[in-house]
Amino acid sequence: MFERILATRDDINLTIIRVFLGLVFFPHGAQKMLGWFGGPGFSGTMQMFTQNMKVPAVFAFLAICAEFLGSLGLVTGLCTRIAAFGILANMIVAIFMVHLPNGFFMNWTGKQAGEGFEYHLLVLGMALALIVGGGGKASLDRKIAMDPTGRTPH
Repeated sequence: MFERILATRDDINLTIIRVFLGLVFFPHGAQKMLGWFGGPGFSGTMQMFTQNMKVPAVFAFLAICAEFLGSLGLVTGLCTRIAAFGILANMIVAIFMVHLPNGFFMNWTGKQAGEGFEYHLLVLGMALALIVGGGGKASLDRKIAMDPTGRTPH
Protein backbone atom coordinates (compact mmCIF):
# COMPACT_ATOMS: atom_id res chain seq x y z
CA MET A 1 0.00 0.00 0.00
CA PHE A 2 2.81 2.42 0.85
CA GLU A 3 4.20 1.92 -2.67
CA ARG A 4 0.90 3.14 -4.11
CA ILE A 5 1.08 6.26 -1.96
CA LEU A 6 4.60 7.01 -3.21
CA ALA A 7 3.98 6.07 -6.85
CA THR A 8 3.96 9.09 -9.13
CA ARG A 9 3.77 10.06 -12.75
CA ASP A 10 6.97 10.93 -14.57
CA ASP A 11 5.71 14.49 -15.05
CA ILE A 12 7.57 17.75 -14.54
CA ASN A 13 4.26 19.66 -14.30
CA LEU A 14 3.41 17.89 -11.04
CA THR A 15 6.84 18.81 -9.72
CA ILE A 16 6.25 22.49 -10.54
CA ILE A 17 2.82 22.51 -8.87
CA ARG A 18 4.18 20.64 -5.83
CA VAL A 19 7.23 22.83 -5.23
CA PHE A 20 5.42 26.15 -5.63
CA LEU A 21 2.48 25.11 -3.48
CA GLY A 22 4.94 23.98 -0.80
CA LEU A 23 6.88 27.25 -1.02
CA VAL A 24 3.68 29.27 -0.64
CA PHE A 25 2.55 27.22 2.36
CA PHE A 26 5.87 27.07 4.19
CA PRO A 27 5.67 30.63 5.63
CA HIS A 28 2.09 30.01 6.79
CA GLY A 29 3.06 26.76 8.48
CA ALA A 30 6.20 28.33 9.99
CA GLN A 31 4.10 31.18 11.41
CA LYS A 32 1.85 28.70 13.16
CA MET A 33 4.47 26.15 14.24
CA LEU A 34 7.60 28.24 14.92
CA GLY A 35 6.44 31.85 15.24
CA TRP A 36 8.48 32.87 12.19
CA PHE A 37 7.38 35.61 9.78
CA GLY A 38 5.53 37.42 12.56
CA GLY A 39 3.35 34.44 13.44
CA PRO A 40 2.03 33.47 16.86
CA GLY A 41 3.97 30.18 17.10
CA PHE A 42 2.61 26.84 18.22
CA SER A 43 1.12 27.84 21.59
CA GLY A 44 -0.37 31.06 20.23
CA THR A 45 -1.92 29.26 17.27
CA MET A 46 -3.30 26.52 19.51
CA GLN A 47 -4.85 29.17 21.74
CA MET A 48 -6.34 31.03 18.77
CA PHE A 49 -7.82 27.85 17.26
CA THR A 50 -9.11 26.29 20.48
CA GLN A 51 -10.27 29.36 22.42
CA ASN A 52 -11.21 31.92 19.77
CA MET A 53 -12.41 29.59 17.01
CA LYS A 54 -13.58 26.72 19.28
CA VAL A 55 -11.68 24.09 17.27
CA PRO A 56 -11.00 20.88 19.23
CA ALA A 57 -7.33 20.67 20.24
CA VAL A 58 -6.62 17.53 18.21
CA PHE A 59 -7.88 19.22 15.02
CA ALA A 60 -5.98 22.41 15.80
CA PHE A 61 -2.80 20.34 16.20
CA LEU A 62 -3.47 18.51 12.93
CA ALA A 63 -4.07 21.79 11.11
CA ILE A 64 -0.75 23.22 12.30
CA CYS A 65 1.08 20.02 11.33
CA ALA A 66 -0.66 19.90 7.95
CA GLU A 67 0.55 23.39 7.06
CA PHE A 68 4.08 23.09 8.41
CA LEU A 69 4.98 19.46 7.77
CA GLY A 70 2.80 19.39 4.66
CA SER A 71 4.71 22.30 3.15
CA LEU A 72 8.02 20.52 3.82
CA GLY A 73 6.64 17.32 2.30
CA LEU A 74 5.53 19.20 -0.79
CA VAL A 75 8.83 21.04 -1.29
CA THR A 76 10.83 17.81 -1.01
CA GLY A 77 8.27 15.55 -2.65
CA LEU A 78 8.17 13.20 0.35
CA CYS A 79 4.76 11.64 1.00
CA THR A 80 3.29 14.11 -1.48
CA ARG A 81 -0.22 12.66 -1.49
CA ILE A 82 -0.44 12.73 2.31
CA ALA A 83 0.93 16.30 2.45
CA ALA A 84 -1.45 17.44 -0.29
CA PHE A 85 -4.39 15.82 1.49
CA GLY A 86 -3.54 17.72 4.69
CA ILE A 87 -3.42 21.00 2.77
CA LEU A 88 -6.68 20.12 1.00
CA ALA A 89 -8.44 19.39 4.29
CA ASN A 90 -7.12 22.63 5.83
CA MET A 91 -8.42 24.68 2.91
CA ILE A 92 -11.86 23.08 3.00
CA VAL A 93 -12.14 23.88 6.71
CA ALA A 94 -10.83 27.43 6.15
CA ILE A 95 -13.41 28.05 3.43
CA PHE A 96 -16.35 26.93 5.54
CA MET A 97 -15.21 28.26 8.94
CA VAL A 98 -13.79 31.62 7.88
CA HIS A 99 -13.93 32.71 4.24
CA LEU A 100 -17.28 31.66 2.75
CA PRO A 101 -19.26 34.54 4.34
CA ASN A 102 -16.84 37.00 2.67
CA GLY A 103 -17.74 35.87 -0.84
CA PHE A 104 -15.54 34.62 -3.64
CA PHE A 105 -13.05 37.41 -4.23
CA MET A 106 -9.89 38.29 -2.33
CA ASN A 107 -10.09 41.57 -0.42
CA TRP A 108 -7.83 43.54 -2.78
CA THR A 109 -9.46 46.91 -2.10
CA GLY A 110 -10.11 46.48 1.62
CA LYS A 111 -13.86 47.02 1.17
CA GLN A 112 -14.91 43.52 2.27
CA ALA A 113 -15.17 42.30 5.85
CA GLY A 114 -12.45 39.73 5.13
CA GLU A 115 -10.86 37.58 2.46
CA GLY A 116 -13.01 35.54 0.09
CA PHE A 117 -12.27 31.95 -0.86
CA GLU A 118 -10.82 32.25 -4.39
CA TYR A 119 -7.24 31.59 -3.19
CA HIS A 120 -8.39 28.58 -1.19
CA LEU A 121 -10.23 27.18 -4.20
CA LEU A 122 -7.06 27.48 -6.29
CA VAL A 123 -5.10 25.64 -3.59
CA LEU A 124 -7.78 22.91 -3.54
CA GLY A 125 -7.28 22.34 -7.26
CA MET A 126 -3.51 22.17 -6.93
CA ALA A 127 -3.67 19.80 -3.96
CA LEU A 128 -6.18 17.59 -5.75
CA ALA A 129 -3.86 17.35 -8.78
CA LEU A 130 -1.07 16.17 -6.46
CA ILE A 131 -3.31 13.66 -4.69
CA VAL A 132 -4.25 12.16 -8.06
CA GLY A 133 -0.88 12.38 -9.81
CA GLY A 134 1.70 12.21 -7.03
CA GLY A 135 4.86 14.25 -6.56
CA GLY A 136 6.11 14.23 -10.13
CA LYS A 137 9.41 13.57 -11.81
CA ALA A 138 11.72 15.28 -9.30
CA SER A 139 10.34 13.99 -6.01
CA LEU A 140 11.66 11.87 -3.17
CA ASP A 141 8.53 9.75 -3.57
CA ARG A 142 9.64 8.80 -7.07
CA LYS A 143 13.18 8.05 -5.94
CA ILE A 144 11.94 5.81 -3.10
CA ALA A 145 9.38 4.06 -5.32
CA MET A 146 11.96 3.18 -8.01
CA ASP A 147 13.15 -0.38 -8.23
CA PRO A 148 16.92 -1.06 -8.45
CA THR A 149 16.82 -0.77 -12.25
CA GLY A 150 15.47 2.78 -12.01
CA ARG A 151 11.92 1.96 -13.09
CA THR A 152 8.93 3.24 -11.17
CA PRO A 153 5.86 1.08 -10.55
CA HIS A 154 3.55 3.74 -12.04
